[in-house]
Amino acid sequence: MKKLLTSVCALGLLCGTAAAASAAQGCGPGWHRDPYGHCRPNRPPPPRGPGVVVVPPGLVIGHYYNGHGYWDGHRYWRHRRWHHNGWAYY
Repeated sequence: MKKLLTSVCALGLLCGTAAAASAAQGCGPGWHRDPYGHCRPNRPPPPRGPGVVVVPPGLVIGHYYNGHGYWDGHRYWRHRRWHHNGWAYY
């Protein structure tokens, strides 16, 4: 009778601790651990619909930008002058 009681208690203790450890995995409800140990949501986020992407216009060569100077395609220059059918930046 003692062997039966001891085995039942051991089995109950084993089942009680295993269920608590595998339920939350330390991440909380709605989350699980990935193979690397990081907490991840159980479901992937819903897909987003097609959105509008606004891209700012690029720099325009020869345009004067206030506080910077003229953009020549590589760097800003403070001054420019017409020289031999083209702009010379300095």
